[in-house]
Amino acid sequence: MTIRSLTQPPFKIGEVAIASGLPVKTIRYYDEIGLLTPTVERSDSRYRLFSNDVVQRLAFIKRSQSLGLSLAEIQQILEVHDRGQLPCGEMKQHLEAKVEAITAQIIALETLKIELQGILSGWQEQPSVPWVTETICPNLQPSD
Repeated sequence: MTIRSLTQPPFKIGEVAIASGLPVKTIRYYDEIGLLTPTVERSDSRYRLFSNDVVQRLAFIKRSQSLGLSLAEIQQILEVHDRGQLPCGEMKQHLEAKVEAITAQIIALETLKIELQGILSGWQEQPSVPWVTETICPNLQPSD
């Protein structure tokens, strides 16, 4: 995300979109689900008006997503920050859980790879005639 500097707050959503490199639609969505709560107010005419902190907050959201965190997880981290606490401990817990999930996925994928290699090692382009009539793909359906 390219971060451009803004001039004087409050900022309109178009200015924030240009500065953050995010689409207006994304910024609206983040606001609607509460991710931008302390950085946005409404004008008398109901326009969103953003504070200086919004671009950094959007950069944090984008970086957290790139690390695999969900918007719900990011919301939890931001809530800690918004209470005036440093959310590094919360962030660390989420990242450690992400590493554990990735490790489990790697193990599952390795198991699947071994199974697929086993199927391919015994692959027959023209299986025996009885098998052809009894199965959809004899190579995938073991005999009983």
